[in-house]
Amino acid sequence: MSFVLVEKADRIAWVTLNRPEKLNALNNEVLKELEQVFAELEQDPAVGAVVVTGAGEKAFVAGADIAELKTLDTASARVQALRGQAVYQRIESMPKPVIAAVNGFALGGGCELALACHIRIASENAKFGLPEVSLGIIPGYGGTQRLPRLVGKGVALDMILSAEMTPAADALRMGLVSRVVPQADLKATAEKLAKTILSRGPLALRSALAAVNEGIEMPQDQGLQYEAALFGLLAATQDMQEGMGAFLEKRAAQFKGL
Repeated sequence: MSFVLVEKADRIAWVTLNRPEKLNALNNEVLKELEQVFAELEQDPAVGAVVVTGAGEKAFVAGADIAELKTLDTASARVQALRGQAVYQRIESMPKPVIAAVNGFALGGGCELALACHIRIASENAKFGLPEVSLGIIPGYGGTQRLPRLVGKGVALDMILSAEMTPAADALRMGLVSRVVPQADLKATAEKLAKTILSRGPLALRSALAAVNEGIEMPQDQGLQYEAALFGLLAATQDMQEGMGAFLEKRAAQFKGL
């Protein structure tokens, strides 16, 4: 891999976008590598959670490669959008928790990448934005769909139509991120969160991700039925017996994913 680095430790895969000289901007090669990395991590039994971040301290991902986008026509632009959407959908559909550790600018496709992750934490210097309308286009990698679902239609339209950047503190207030920490603490915070999540039942984690990601697209009554079905399936697992037994016995659970 040239632009996407992967390090694994303690069941956590650290995925780093690595084009610091371009503020980690996305191009087709980066998208290709991201897709390959997440396909491999999904199948890797040694990985239980993923943290996505950017190289350096200035940017998570500062958007797409504008020089590359400028060459697109109607047909190729649609294909490009669908390709980026497919990569981000793979990330969002991961059955393992994916945390975005946003360490600077998360603009355009970078903001959309963060939106595709399950949890977003940010450093105090992070800034989010979807500046596409200032370039004569719109967000094409899922921003117009995921952002309104996350922060509400009005707030999302404010960000999209103004094309202005949102500081980390405001992103926290609007629910775009769940935590804001000093830059120096970002990695440790992401690691602690990932390890906390990994201490929980792996089958329960997978089911919770499915219940939220799939249920949010359903009418509420259908989503509730789906939740109940997953709840029922978990009741037949050894992990449930272990988790509840450990609680009653006042000890740490030893989950086996069974």
